[in-house]
Amino acid sequence: MFGPAAGAAVIGLLIPLAGCGSSGGRAGDSGTLRLVAAEYGDSSATGSKSYWDKVTHDFTAAHPDLKVEVQLLPWADIDREVSRMVKAGNAPDMALMGSYSDFAAQGKLYSADELLTVTAEANFLQPLTEAGTVGSTLYGLPFVASSRLLFYNDTLFKQAGISAAPKTWADLQTDAKALRDKGVKIPYALPLGPEEAHAEALIWELSNGGGYADSSGNYSLASDQNIATFKWVKDHLVTPGLTGPVAPSQFNRADAFAAFLRGEVGMVNGYPSLAYEARAKNIEVRAVPMPVSDTLGAGEIPPTVGVADWMMAFKQNGKRAEIGTFLDFVYQDKYLSDFASRYHLLPATVSASRTPAGGGLDKTDQDFLTALRGAQLYPVNDPSWVTVSDTIKRNIGRAVEPTGDAKSVLEDIASKANAARKQH
Repeated sequence: MFGPAAGAAVIGLLIPLAGCGSSGGRAGDSGTLRLVAAEYGDSSATGSKSYWDKVTHDFTAAHPDLKVEVQLLPWADIDREVSRMVKAGNAPDMALMGSYSDFAAQGKLYSADELLTVTAEANFLQPLTEAGTVGSTLYGLPFVASSRLLFYNDTLFKQAGISAAPKTWADLQTDAKALRDKGVKIPYALPLGPEEAHAEALIWELSNGGGYADSSGNYSLASDQNIATFKWVKDHLVTPGLTGPVAPSQFNRADAFAAFLRGEVGMVNGYPSLAYEARAKNIEVRAVPMPVSDTLGAGEIPPTVGVADWMMAFKQNGKRAEIGTFLDFVYQDKYLSDFASRYHLLPATVSASRTPAGGGLDKTDQDFLTALRGAQLYPVNDPSWVTVSDTIKRNIGRAVEPTGDAKSVLEDIASKANAARKQH
């Protein structure tokens, strides 16, 4: 399990990087930069420490007058801890985490054009640039990303007599019934539990022409399309028993993935690392775009869901030039590709995605990269999104419960979202 770009909340350890100085206090002299970064690994073997050790070592070798101290924090803690540091007047020079817009709204961040060359700024993949922009200014520098595709167990499909991937919701329902009739425990895994329900919900909404925000950037959480989406999911998948024995509101993504890797799931939405894990267990897996609503216009191709993690630079310590020097260094293709390949994520730049580490992208990664190029990200450039996403995660599952009403649930979420936006 890795970071929000991979969709998980990892419990990691606070790991100071050896040879990079203390990771706890203020950056000392003007030649020292402090980076607070999320821990992407789930063990000492997969931890991010070795990556940052190499980057900081190589950086100081190239720039002897500069050094970088890196503090690694668990995903569960990093948002809160960085906010606390900023509030206490002890902001890091840089942070790598899942959200940035609240700091941008407070005027705490350098913009990309204050840090990077025009060429470097233009190198970010377009959907990521759009999500990192507040107003017309880029503040969130995308680092790594992922997109979501529908995975299916090809062996189970063949056993159920299914010869092709589903392309429409009706196909998905028909395939789920065939899988159930063959004794598959969870024909379609629908994780609408609090861990990552906002991802699954958006995948479904986009496939019916809906989504979280309209073209003007305003929340559209209770749109007619979104309400129709959850009515369909409830009536055609949940009520007929095609989503497994666990109620979707109690089913988390990690549990869905674990069941898929045990061969108990026919279909589940996922990201690249799941394909690698499945292959390691000799599961024949395929990844395809999410099937679309049967009511969507002919030939209309909705965007996939994309997720990114963000590098941001704080103004508080006044080290704009030094930060720019480091970012130019770490955003080199070889370093960005190395980090992405360690966690089966996608590098956030055009050039790095063309020349990845490890001999190139395999077909699965290429499919996810293609999906990312046309993806829609969460409205992370809205400062209220952290609060709104939490509201979605904790409530959207109620829309498909036996006594749940999609319209009232979505209108309740929308009301809370509008209140959160006013507070920002």
